Amino acid sequence: MKMIKWLDDYFEEALLVIMLLCMMVIMGIQVVARYAFSYSLTWSEEITRYLFIWSGFLSISFCIKKGASIKIEQIVGLLPVRLRVLMRLITYTVEIIFFVYLIPYAWHYVMAAVASQQTSPACGIPMYIIQSSTLIGFGLAIFRLAQKWVDKALQLMGKRELEGGE
Repeated sequence: MKMIKWLDDYFEEALLVIMLLCMMVIMGIQVVARYAFSYSLTWSEEITRYLFIWSGFLSISFCIKKGASIKIEQIVGLLPVRLRVLMRLITYTVEIIFFVYLIPYAWHYVMAAVASQQTSPACGIPMYIIQSSTLIGFGLAIFRLAQKWVDKALQLMGKRELEGGE
């Protein structure tokens, strides 16, 4: 149970930190190899680019979980708490619909990469691994939005204390 709680709290954050550290180390090695030894690593920029792509899509669910999305709080902040919770519920519903709409397109995108059997030029990584970041990112976003949606619905039904924030 502790592991599930830890994954719920830190899954995206841990992956993002690991990816950032990997990008930093790889590019640091590349800089040292290029300027100290006049040797360029053929794979470093490609791996860093793919880690950056993955971190971009994973950060969607991380930002949803942390409530770090772009929003206008001034108007919503003026509303009574119950109406504010209702507005959040409506917003989460629209966002869920948006990501559910994107899932089939992400699926076709990944399946096209599987069918093409294309690999990355320097490392030979199957491109469907890189392109599956869209599908996984959107799936995690739906999961995090569903968590927030249930929380706000429980607040509106009186099963939890009303909270005006995220």
